[in-house]
Amino acid sequence: MRVLLIDDHALFRIGLRELLERRGIEVIDAVGDCEEGMRQAAESEPDVILLDMRMPQMSGIEVLKQLRARGLGMPIVMLTTSREEKDVIESLRNGAQGYLLKDMEPDDLIRALDDIIGGQNVVAPELTGVLARAVSGDDARARGRGGSSFDDLTPREHEILCHLAEGQSNKVIARHLGISDGTVKLHVKAILRKLDVHSRVEAAVMAVEQNLCSRKG
Repeated sequence: MRVLLIDDHALFRIGLRELLERRGIEVIDAVGDCEEGMRQAAESEPDVILLDMRMPQMSGIEVLKQLRARGLGMPIVMLTTSREEKDVIESLRNGAQGYLLKDMEPDDLIRALDDIIGGQNVVAPELTGVLARAVSGDDARARGRGGSSFDDLTPREHEILCHLAEGQSNKVIARHLGISDGTVKLHVKAILRKLDVHSRVEAAVMAVEQNLCSRKG
């Protein structure tokens, strides 16, 4: 695992770098300058970027937007102290694959990074309620407009959405259903478009909130 850390707090940045390296993780660099971080991301192409939310030059959201605008597709994880709903939602909607808190246990952080690199979207467990409330509010507004977006899903899309709700990656879903990764990716894009959301996590939370997927067995 090759990690790039962008965080303006020197003590945290240095401490996290040492912690990761002690666990055998390669830290390409740990920088406090946003422009330098974006340059490193483009040149080094890390497996994952850990990005602070509150920085003096520009916000983590702005860095995230710029990285995506430059066509960089590697997983980007917000690692922050912010538990604000708007930060969680805006991060996920702008292409973050994870939203984790700085006070989490080191082993939990490593596991989360492994899952994210494996294709999953991960939100700190303490924040799933925040995300669920936000998505639930969006869903209520959608119902107020007179539409039920779940009704637009095909049976196959419904099936894939339920796998998303269990946190499964495209590869795992493809293996379960006997189809290609590419086909799963196309279905996921269609699901996000029909549900009018921007991330797999939002779609999954909607499915859970609406009790859309009954567990078998």
